[in-house]
Amino acid sequence: MLIVTVLGSSVALLEATVVNVALPAIGRDLDADVNGLQWTLNGYLLTLAALILLGGSLGDRYGRRLVFEIGVVWFTAASVLCALAPSVEVLVAARVLQGVGGALLTPGSLAIIEATFKQEDRARAIGAWSAFGSIAAAVGPLLGGYLIDAVSWRAIFFINIPLGAFVVWASRRHVPETRDTSIEGHLDISGSALAVLALGGLTFALIQASEVGIGAASVIVAALVGLAGLVAFVAVEKKGAEPMLPLSIFSSRQFTAANLLTFVVYAALGGVFFLLVVFLQIALGYSPIESGAASLPVTVLLFLLSARAGALAQRIGPRLPLTVGPLLIAAGILIYSQINPGDSYVGSVLPGVIVFGLGLALVVAPVTATVLAAADSRHSGVASGVNNAVARTASLAAVAVLPLIAGLSGADYEDPAALTDAFHTAMYAMAILAGFGAVVGFATIRNDVLEEAGEPEREASRQALEEEVSRRHCSVVGTPLHSSGSSCRDEPVAGVSE
Repeated sequence: MLIVTVLGSSVALLEATVVNVALPAIGRDLDADVNGLQWTLNGYLLTLAALILLGGSLGDRYGRRLVFEIGVVWFTAASVLCALAPSVEVLVAARVLQGVGGALLTPGSLAIIEATFKQEDRARAIGAWSAFGSIAAAVGPLLGGYLIDAVSWRAIFFINIPLGAFVVWASRRHVPETRDTSIEGHLDISGSALAVLALGGLTFALIQASEVGIGAASVIVAALVGLAGLVAFVAVEKKGAEPMLPLSIFSSRQFTAANLLTFVVYAALGGVFFLLVVFLQIALGYSPIESGAASLPVTVLLFLLSARAGALAQRIGPRLPLTVGPLLIAAGILIYSQINPGDSYVGSVLPGVIVFGLGLALVVAPVTATVLAAADSRHSGVASGVNNAVARTASLAAVAVLPLIAGLSGADYEDPAALTDAFHTAMYAMAILAGFGAVVGFATIRNDVLEEAGEPEREASRQALEEEVSRRHCSVVGTPLHSSGSSCRDEPVAGVSE
């Protein structure tokens, strides 16, 4: 079951990493400027971020496995359209459709883990999910770079077909269906539409600002539409009987704090990943496969350390990892800011990669586990959707605004000198942002009450928890293998369908 969820989320992760490597080739083949490349990334991120809450809500309502599988099929079909795109406009439209599929499958991946693993095993499971997911992050740029060199950038979208087919087949065999049986009423269609309007307007305004200026009429109108959509979204969700995003979920200060940290750190990550592989190819002369391999140590560190970081946060609390992690990310980005054309990989690029990877390994699993632990278990799909939406929205905003901050526009990405200056400016900005993430972690994240308790209180709480788990849960929630001899009691398990 864990492998199925890892591979499912990897379908979406591959496109996030591989497409970055392919941007220069896409720009040359389809004659796209910086604006077109931004939308190639943000067309996907826009619908992913806007609809991911709806995807989590659909999974809680109709079945997390069902919605997860539909998302994989949708995503795979849209990938074929991306591969066949004759122009950048068609590619962006296909990427928008890809984002819809990603919004359905991404929250389901974590929600399945949250709903089926025992409470004391979830942090380790999430750490393993992050670690194994890093394999996809490692293989993606390498395989993508090879396919771009040997075949075409279009080949990177075809790799989703066999992967998607296997995930759906394995999911049907190994993943139990879970849902929130307490949900009633209709879907929050108006909330979804307003979320798309808000993100679409604000994203369009940010991207256009780098091309036509902040004071342009199109930028101002789009920004006003986006802000109005955001205000209306909050109002609708506050008054709705069955909101897509129940605002009560933010009554947990830990949940809100963890999502704030997610936004800050993932904005920095989105900005770095957007420019780094392009910079390595254009300014340092790397091939696509070399630029993809340059960040391989990051994924190796994630694979080796994510599960341990999740276990560490479970043992000592998440505050320390979520303070030190962003600081290391900021330090790694500052090292990136010193890279210049002609520098060697070992002397200039690798040190930043290692420090950046260590910081990322300390953040990914602990922040995800903190978000899910702070939410009611029956809202696991929504909680996962919120955190994913926050992360994707942060990346979307960073990709949209970074060229404006760095002064990168038009065909500047093809000029090594102009790109180098813009890259340095952008890395300074992203390092400051990641450093602010450390401040957020130290000031707002609190360690779990159970971990802060003294030994007698901890032991009493542990025994109470074990009694509750044995009363209500199987080791893996789902239909028992045999009708007799099951260790599960006859009492209903919240969030699990018959």
